[in-house]
Amino acid sequence: MSPEKAHYFAMGLLSIAVRIPGIEFFLKCYFNQSEENDAIEVCGLKFPNRVGLAAGFDKDARWLRELNVLGFGHVEIGTLTPVAQSGNPQPRLFRLPLDGGLINRLGFNNDGVEAAVTRLRRRPSGLIVGGNIGKNKVTPNESAVVDYLNCFETLHPYVDYFVVNVSSPNTPRLRELQDKEPLTALLSAVVSANKQKEIQRPIFLKIAPDMKNDQLDEIIEIVTSVGVSGVIATNTTLERSGLSTSTSEVEEIGAGGLSGSPVRSRSTEVVRYLSEKSAGAFPIIGVGGVDGVEAAREKLDAGASLVQIYSCMIYKGPGLVSKIVKGLKI
Repeated sequence: MSPEKAHYFAMGLLSIAVRIPGIEFFLKCYFNQSEENDAIEVCGLKFPNRVGLAAGFDKDARWLRELNVLGFGHVEIGTLTPVAQSGNPQPRLFRLPLDGGLINRLGFNNDGVEAAVTRLRRRPSGLIVGGNIGKNKVTPNESAVVDYLNCFETLHPYVDYFVVNVSSPNTPRLRELQDKEPLTALLSAVVSANKQKEIQRPIFLKIAPDMKNDQLDEIIEIVTSVGVSGVIATNTTLERSGLSTSTSEVEEIGAGGLSGSPVRSRSTEVVRYLSEKSAGAFPIIGVGGVDGVEAAREKLDAGASLVQIYSCMIYKGPGLVSKIVKGLKI
């Protein structure tokens, strides 16, 4: 079965399971390892534990009830765009089992922000949900702010925090928005819109692992000057060095962002650099290669307040989150 079909098939089975009387309660008891002293407050939100689900797994808020039983401290939906789009042609998701990684070029495939809101109205109580927002492929960068603000305004009543995603490698020219001038303008617009709200949501910026140190210095400057709440480090990488998978197989797969274990080291480096250079001025959510307790501790020790998983769960199974939550108690 193709990775993308397997994804929907597996979640379809879990959807059926949680609707069988008693099964949802049993799964919650089995997977949920959170206790009162595992909770941590970040940006005014009380997370029941430090382990969340990264964006991309549940793009359209389809499976919040199902994911809630697995013990996540938070779930990040998206990336959502104002208008539904099909993304890039299939196949566009590839497993690298020798490396514990994935390559994807999905291209922000989603049903649009309005469809997500319809589902978010039925979200499970007590689950912290983040909204990861982006721009449509056909929207030029010069008009990107309009798309991000559209998503922000539509989602604001229904999510607990926001993530501005300018770091996916699978939407043409999107990463150009990480440059200082357009990024400052974009984040300033979103922060300004947030300040107009009676209830203000934390706003995070998600960045790429491929940024150089001088670019990371600019990120620190922008985040602190504009008033962004924190940073999510990191998205997928364009780097392909050091893989156990044969070069010919990797070249045959082609373009896309690499995630999972191969990006673990670099994402931790970025977390550490941001934390140390900013003197802990803002919280960081560490993402990339979190395949167990040791990897989670590595990110937390580097300066992250929370961690997120996605690709490694594909290989380790749905019990990964509870294993990490339990292991972090020791």
